[in-house]
Amino acid sequence: MTSVSVIDELKKFQILELLEQGKRVDGRAFDEPRKLVIEPNAIPKANGSARVRLGDSEVICGVKIQPDRPFPDMGDKGIFICTAELLPFSHPSVETGPPGPDVIELARVVDRGIRESHMIDLSQLVIEKNKSVVGVFADNVVVDYDGNLFDTCAYAATAAILSSKTPKWEMKNDVPTLIEGAELNIPITTIPVSVTMGKIGNHIIVDPNGDEWDSMEARITITTDSNGNICALQKGGNGGFTFDEVIQCGKISVKVGATIREKLKQVMGTKK
Repeated sequence: MTSVSVIDELKKFQILELLEQGKRVDGRAFDEPRKLVIEPNAIPKANGSARVRLGDSEVICGVKIQPDRPFPDMGDKGIFICTAELLPFSHPSVETGPPGPDVIELARVVDRGIRESHMIDLSQLVIEKNKSVVGVFADNVVVDYDGNLFDTCAYAATAAILSSKTPKWEMKNDVPTLIEGAELNIPITTIPVSVTMGKIGNHIIVDPNGDEWDSMEARITITTDSNGNICALQKGGNGGFTFDEVIQCGKISVKVGATIREKLKQVMGTKK
């Protein structure tokens, strides 16, 4: 066993020992997320953007909006795609090169939470049915990693979308043509909020920080909409959750999600 793994095991032992006493390493309650800071319009030249800090994890999301070809089976709906990237200086373990499985999963979980909540009314982003639609592309860049990028990226993407303005196009000679000076809000129907919980021993904790993230046996990310309905769920890790624990996590996601949603609404000035 290397010295690094010894340190990791000691950290895990300490974290579990504290949890057995009803405590967490940073003093939070089990169902308490870290401090959330949202800075909208962080990238002036983007169609929408936000910088989000969840504890010491930090993500910048930029939204690009442009005409695009519709998906073959969705000619009457616009396009939404979310991506994620970790910069090499965000954490010592991050290397340059194509995204690994963890980063691909990160992007897909964030994308699914927003898409399955129907946050954006894609039916209103059609220039001409089956020919040209509006594409909304949210790109998350992780600049500092200290656990739970699922929620950090999700909040950044959601805030960036809420801040976005879409140009307007019309079809001329079968080509989408920009209407100068015309700008619209993205059609928003709800505000999705993901809540990620980790399981360490028999304890479930909200928003694991870096050390807790490295120590957990399993994790679950649950996204709810503004009505408190669960619209997406992703489980990860080698361990599992009992049926009762999944029900417990669902209740926690609704409760914590409502608090995070109010924060987003307050900062972004929306009533949805």
